[in-house]
Amino acid sequence: MVQDDLQGLVHAFVLDGRGGARSIGFAQLAELALGEGESLWLHWDRSHPGAQRWLRERSGLSEFACDVLLEENTRPRLLPLSDEQLLLFLRGVNLNPDAAPEDMISLRIFADRQRVISLRLRPLRSTETVIRLLEEGRGPRAASEVLVYLADAMTDRVDDLVADFAEHVDSEEERLELDERYRPEHDDMLSLRRRAASLRRFLLPQREIYAQLARNRLSWFVEDDTDYWNELSNRLVRYLEELDLVRERINLVLEAEQRRLSERMNRTMYLLGIITGFFLPMSFLTGLLGINVGGMPGAENPYGFAIACGLIASIAVFQWWLFRRLRWL
Repeated sequence: MVQDDLQGLVHAFVLDGRGGARSIGFAQLAELALGEGESLWLHWDRSHPGAQRWLRERSGLSEFACDVLLEENTRPRLLPLSDEQLLLFLRGVNLNPDAAPEDMISLRIFADRQRVISLRLRPLRSTETVIRLLEEGRGPRAASEVLVYLADAMTDRVDDLVADFAEHVDSEEERLELDERYRPEHDDMLSLRRRAASLRRFLLPQREIYAQLARNRLSWFVEDDTDYWNELSNRLVRYLEELDLVRERINLVLEAEQRRLSERMNRTMYLLGIITGFFLPMSFLTGLLGINVGGMPGAENPYGFAIACGLIASIAVFQWWLFRRLRWL
């Protein structure tokens, strides 16, 4: 594995056509002659001035292709340049330290019959997976298969991330069912919903790209490439459906929590209303008997206080019976 950091070349491999490859350095590119059945894969750091200079001056690509490959912001898309050349922009899960996985990394690719030129800004684990397969002799055999292997490795990372989202929602739903007092973190669930929406934003056009590659087979594609592109498209359809389901389930979790809070509040207000209604007649009676004016009945009677307490107790018993009859208690 050769790295030319001074030139911006991350990896360079000559594929032998049998699933293996040999790595080469930047100095060997100028005089490189590919043999029969061999293909070239160059992986560059897009931000490096040396990589940009080589792309514009020595790659043989048109100025338009170079401008598109080096533009600052882009989205997943497929751009055929001719019957023999294409530009492919993909997004992969960001597994770099201290990075959000759904903050996806762009991989920009130029490909023709014998050559693949890929550019990245940040390290991408998917390229490391393809390189490991080449070192084991189980990697791509042709330029078109490099595209398939890269797309497949990037899709595998999406599978893991979508599964994590689903497991998180499963855990929240289970805890809601088992513990009536459990309250899910509202901000956490909203964050998960935003992450799912962000991931879906890039997967949707990527699925269309895979479907387009499956429908429009180029002349230099390996015979079974179409089947693999179709399978990758179907996998992304499943992930998109799972992401939609995750977002819907998050909404249901938040609605369930809101409903539980509303029911708890209504029950509390109901109890307060019952208590208020229970003591209201007694408060009125005691307030009436407590006014400091002449002529109050029983004021001179030594049993007046006991009579008043008995009357209040009778009112309380009557209210209790009435509330039970009305099924308020």
